[in-house]
Amino acid sequence: MPAITDWDLAYSNRDHSPDWPSFIEKWTAAAAAWRARLAKEGRMKADVTYGDGERNKLDLFLPEDEPQGLAIFIHGGYWRSFDKSLWSHLAEGALANGFAVAMPSYTLCPQTTISGITREITAAIECAAGLVDGPIRLSGHSAGGHLVTRMICTDTTLSSATLARIGPVLSISGVHDLRPLIRTEMNADFKLTREEAAAESPALLTPLEDRKVTCWAGGAELPEFIRQNDLLANIWTGMGMDTEIVHEPGKHHFSVVDSLADRHSALTQKWLGL
Repeated sequence: MPAITDWDLAYSNRDHSPDWPSFIEKWTAAAAAWRARLAKEGRMKADVTYGDGERNKLDLFLPEDEPQGLAIFIHGGYWRSFDKSLWSHLAEGALANGFAVAMPSYTLCPQTTISGITREITAAIECAAGLVDGPIRLSGHSAGGHLVTRMICTDTTLSSATLARIGPVLSISGVHDLRPLIRTEMNADFKLTREEAAAESPALLTPLEDRKVTCWAGGAELPEFIRQNDLLANIWTGMGMDTEIVHEPGKHHFSVVDSLADRHSALTQKWLGL
């Protein structure tokens, strides 16, 4: 494998996927329509506060019948863009399978650090866990993939009661070793030091026992994202973790999440552990 000489290009999903603006446009319309429908049906609790920050709010979407459990989705955007409202329609698949779905926003870099976001997501999960009973399923995309796997490392500050409810974890196109990002221009926002990068990298940490993690990436993603996807599964397998690697053919970094809206898709089924 040749040495990387342009670290910004190696991690630039937008340069690699020139059709990315069409996805943002599509998601914006689909999410707005979905939110309007669920609000009209009385099945959305919007902007539930989970912390003191301006963006410390989550949306909770409810199935038609009593929830069979709670599915939590953490959005991506390199820890510095987007919010919960862009992804609302992706709750459809889990809702159709009987799960309630929580989607939090969080403070973005450079207003906070990645370790600060880790603490906020911990609080968001604890809050959501108090709203819905039953098993909990975690999934996140890109930066969100990092954050959900970060939750099941041995230094997690999630409560033992919440951890006992968390089953399979799905990381979609996750970044699991943060050290390469120090070399990118984005680090002007992250302000990662070598110490924080190591402390916040799931691939460098020890996972909790008796967990299952699926690392799912698009087959047409950047090589660094495929490497980051596979890295965590390879390392955690060596620590006794039950792991799985999936490369979905033809999908790139933006298209890979779309099938969460389909109750029958392999991605949704994997998220819910069905």
